[in-house]
Amino acid sequence: MTKTVAEAMTPDPVVVYPQTPIEEAIQILAERGFSGLPVVNERHQLVGVLSTLDILHRQEGIRPPLYFWFMDAVIWLENPQHYRQELHKVLGPTVGDVMTPHPISIHPEEPLTVAAHKMHQHNVRRLPVVNSENRVVGILTRGDIVRCLAEEIAAEANP
Repeated sequence: MTKTVAEAMTPDPVVVYPQTPIEEAIQILAERGFSGLPVVNERHQLVGVLSTLDILHRQEGIRPPLYFWFMDAVIWLENPQHYRQELHKVLGPTVGDVMTPHPISIHPEEPLTVAAHKMHQHNVRRLPVVNSENRVVGILTRGDIVRCLAEEIAAEANP
């Protein structure tokens, strides 16, 4: 594929903010048929991604960490801090509580082959496209890459 991310991405994607109520974000995902949304701060800089997997994780709940008592002491078999973080994620009322922070992103001038490799390597379905100031300028999905590949195949077949 010889195209760049900028040629395949959807510009100016729908975004949410960390303080957006999670119910509002769920409505956006459902109404628009999206599987994820970039999360930006007030300067429109990428701070996270909210995916349907994050929502499912919230619905699934969590289980308490394993422990046992030994001589009047609690011995944790799992880090209790991890449990507290998961509890906050499951019960949090805002996108910032539920989102995945520090998402993988890409720049618009990168080739689509690099984007495809990142998606495959990190097992993600979408990449927020950011400029040099980390501001979200687009979103690239697996479907966008497949569409561009189909266009190139059609162009080669019909010169």
